[in-house]
Amino acid sequence: MKAMRLLARGAPLAACELQLPAPEGEQLLIGIEACGVCRTDLHLLDDELPGIHTPLTPGHEIVGTVLAAGAAAARFRIGDRVGVPWLAWTCGVCEYCRAGRENLCPQARFTGYTQDGGYAQQVLADARYCLPLPGAVPAAELAPLLCAGLIGYRAYRAAGGAERLGLYGFGAAAHLIAQVARHEGVRVFAFTRPGDTRAQRFADGLGAAWAGGSDQQPPELLDAAILFAPVGPLIPAALASVRPAGRVVCAGIHMSDVPSFPYRLLWGERSVASVANLTRADGAEFMALATRLGLRASVARFPLAEANAALGRLRSGGLEGAAVLEMPAD
Repeated sequence: MKAMRLLARGAPLAACELQLPAPEGEQLLIGIEACGVCRTDLHLLDDELPGIHTPLTPGHEIVGTVLAAGAAAARFRIGDRVGVPWLAWTCGVCEYCRAGRENLCPQARFTGYTQDGGYAQQVLADARYCLPLPGAVPAAELAPLLCAGLIGYRAYRAAGGAERLGLYGFGAAAHLIAQVARHEGVRVFAFTRPGDTRAQRFADGLGAAWAGGSDQQPPELLDAAILFAPVGPLIPAALASVRPAGRVVCAGIHMSDVPSFPYRLLWGERSVASVANLTRADGAEFMALATRLGLRASVARFPLAEANAALGRLRSGGLEGAAVLEMPAD
């Protein structure tokens, strides 16, 4: 199969050909239709995550069809359409797994990070961590739901029922969660890169109550803010935009250093929290909601061979919504 692989830390992806072994145990062999491009993939390329090993196939927003199954993989049948998200495996016995917080399992494995992912024509994945997907929706529109949507939704719940919600970084995750929030009657305030009027118009089109640069103050104090942009200085900026008892939720796996800031920004029972990874329960709950709402991602499609170009567009902020790789037929 064809794959775009990270062969050396800090290097661009390289086109490779390789063959996967037959699935064993709970594994599925999945023929990939599409794979979303996530900011975490940029953190991999930029050597910003711990324990990166090479060679590695990135990608953790995978939509595909089951081609073969291991002897113990009874959850899906050949031909079923499935999604492969970020969480690839957990131990099941640690204190976090036993408490329903498998997202914090210290032994957890992650698709496209600690094991090969979806920038390829095929992938091996544990059936117990895959999600059933509808067959009629275009794969490219489903793929971003599997991380941008899932992590965004976990961050949205962590925001605690805000009626006025700020979203910093209006990209793949924010444009999906804005749709969920608007459906639930939440007023959305979109913060983009300073001067990015294109992204602000995009947010307006999705029903934002206000859209402006991250260097601006919203017209009224917010109940909560979610940071999707991995920019440490946005934490004090967001704290300055939320009311007393408001909450700032950091949704990324990596963020640049947070500068010092005056205690008065935190005072008033404001809080800063992070979300980490996801659980299978998150996946089931969000995909049911997405199906009920008919949630679709706005996507820019790229062939697999142009994975580096897609990552470059993401880095530059030149996307409305999400970038998705579509796989060649042979």
